Amino acid sequence: MPASSTGPWKIGHVEDHSLTARGLRDLLAPEPDLEWVGSADTVEEFIAHHPDVDVVVLDLRLPDGSEPQDNVERLNELGIRCLVYTSGEHSDLLRSAARAGVLGTVMKRAKDATVVAAIRSVAQGQPVLSTEWAAAIDSDLDYLARVDLSPRLQQVLSLTAMGKTADSVGRELNIKPGTVYDYLERIKVKYAAAGRPVDNRATLIVRAVEDGYIQTGHNRRRRG
Repeated sequence: MPASSTGPWKIGHVEDHSLTARGLRDLLAPEPDLEWVGSADTVEEFIAHHPDVDVVVLDLRLPDGSEPQDNVERLNELGIRCLVYTSGEHSDLLRSAARAGVLGTVMKRAKDATVVAAIRSVAQGQPVLSTEWAAAIDSDLDYLARVDLSPRLQQVLSLTAMGKTADSVGRELNIKPGTVYDYLERIKVKYAAAGRPVDNRATLIVRAVEDGYIQTGHNRRRRG
């Protein structure tokens, strides 16, 4: 069931450090739109006790040795959005989570307001494109099967990822809205074939950043 666009949202946490859990719980207590539901050591344990949740704040290293990609995919299957909460020193684990389409990451050293804003953004279905996340991807350009798009598909992807509607994209490119939808379906097919599915606009933005179709300070050199 998709999360509400306005809240309140139910927030959970998966990590085996109780001190971190208490810190997040206390951090969210004053936020009326972010309701803390609980924490668990592993994803499966969390799901067993808290199946009805909107966002899980997920550590990358869990005591069961599970892969971040598997954990993110498991949560996504249940319609649970995921924000990685990490110290950031393991770029391979960040890349594993990125493969599954995690909506973003926030560092454990980040300021309280930054953490709260990141959780709220993910609850609303908006990616959190941190510099650490972009750098982890950029540090290994071969880990993703890059999807090469035609110039027209690149335009449609970039404009759509920027938040434009099919009507506005069509007007800007002088094509019909129906053609825009057709192009978006082609883009989704190409990413699915590469093992990197696009399920919604948020994932579309993530894929566009990963492949350099939306420019950031970390991925700018990847184009061409």
